[in-house]
Amino acid sequence: MKILIADSGSTKTDWCLLDTGSAGPAGGQQAAMLRFTTDGINPFQQSEEEIAEEVRAHVLPVLAAHLTDEIDGIDEIQFYGAGCTKEKSPVVARALATGLAIEGRAIEVHTDMLAAARALCRREPGIACILGTGSNSCYYDGRELRDNVSPLGFILGDEGSGAVLGRLLVGDLLKGQLTPGLREAFLAQYDLTPAEIIDRVYRRPFANRFLASFAPFLAEHRGDGGIHRLLLGAFSAFLTRNVMHYPWRDLPVHFVGSIAWHFRDELRQAVDALGMRMGDVLQSPMEGLIGYHLSVSSYLPSH
Repeated sequence: MKILIADSGSTKTDWCLLDTGSAGPAGGQQAAMLRFTTDGINPFQQSEEEIAEEVRAHVLPVLAAHLTDEIDGIDEIQFYGAGCTKEKSPVVARALATGLAIEGRAIEVHTDMLAAARALCRREPGIACILGTGSNSCYYDGRELRDNVSPLGFILGDEGSGAVLGRLLVGDLLKGQLTPGLREAFLAQYDLTPAEIIDRVYRRPFANRFLASFAPFLAEHRGDGGIHRLLLGAFSAFLTRNVMHYPWRDLPVHFVGSIAWHFRDELRQAVDALGMRMGDVLQSPMEGLIGYHLSVSSYLPSH
């Protein structure tokens, strides 16, 4: 059985073509036939036609080359993505069917939050958190999402995300809250003027991606006292405004995403300071999703 798994954020989409029939005793890499990455897919930022064209232009050729044009050999598609709400999931499903030119296949579209929960917790209860370009969190009972605090996006929420970290950084730099040396280093490194930053944030699309692109600067200067306080403050805000709504005293708090991975030391400090129990930290959900789908496949015993 061939399963196409996709994990899509606002910035990129990780794809894996999984052959559950070829898995070895431990599953995992032996079952992953093909791994590749394309741009992010988000139905709140792209129309059905735009998503279908993205799939047709960048996903279909890769699959066709690997499967020798036998796209019909794919038995089901499991798509996990940012913005894939109950209302938007049918839009993504139709776009996938159109873009891949396949009909009659099982296409399931899930939230990126369920991807994180399945990747981090598998079949055990826990609190799963996403810290990437955006942020999100949930209480997962081992089977279903039981509670989810709305992330609200990078203007009203998304605490601890790359977009919000970038917004805080730029705001502090332009308002003189950090050292003059940091301001000059930032503007020189990214070849930006304050006017250009305002234009990119307020007048152009994908401001969240633009702001999140400054995460490497934060990592490079994490030893600066002001940057360190910014990071701890942002992660503490994420935990208090989101995770504390769940039964956090009884369950581990797991994290997935590029921000969680690259700033895991600062994140652990924020978790410890609030008396929470740190769980696993993954850079990407895909490895966990491969394991999850192998475990629920009829070809392998559940565990």
